[in-house]
Amino acid sequence: MRFMLFMLPGGELRETGEWEPPTAAAVAEMTRFNEALVGAGVLLAADGLHPPSVGARVACRDGAKTVVDGPFAESKEVVGGYWLIDVRSRAEAVEWASRCPLEEGDVIEIRQVYEMSDFPAEVQAAAELSAVPPEQTSARD
Repeated sequence: MRFMLFMLPGGELRETGEWEPPTAAAVAEMTRFNEALVGAGVLLAADGLHPPSVGARVACRDGAKTVVDGPFAESKEVVGGYWLIDVRSRAEAVEWASRCPLEEGDVIEIRQVYEMSDFPAEVQAAAELSAVPPEQTSARD
C-alpha cells in the first residue's frame, strides 16, 4: 500500500507563506529519519517544496483555465514537503509518520494513494486504453 505523507509545517511558513531556513540540527535529524525509511525499504520518494510565494495555481472556471501566481492569501495550510512510502498498512504509515522529527506546530497528513485495482473494471479498462508508455511521460532529458 502506498501512502503520501504531507509535511504541513508550523511556524513562519504556515503563518506568512514565507520560508525560513532549517537549522543544521533540524536537517541532520530529518536526514536520520529519511535514512531509516530507506533502510527499512519503504521510501519511494521524498522532497521539500519551495514556498507558495514562488508557486502558481492553475484553476478551471466555466471551462477556462487561469493561472494565479503565489503567494495565495486564502491558504491556511501549506505543504512544505512530502514522502511517498510503500508499507503494509495504514497503521504502519501512521507509525512511520509518528517517528518523524517535528517542530512545534508541524503536522503530517497521511493519505493513501489510489491503486488502479481500487477502481471498477470499466475504469481500469479505460485507463489501459489511454496508458502512455513511461518513456513518453518524462519531461526531463
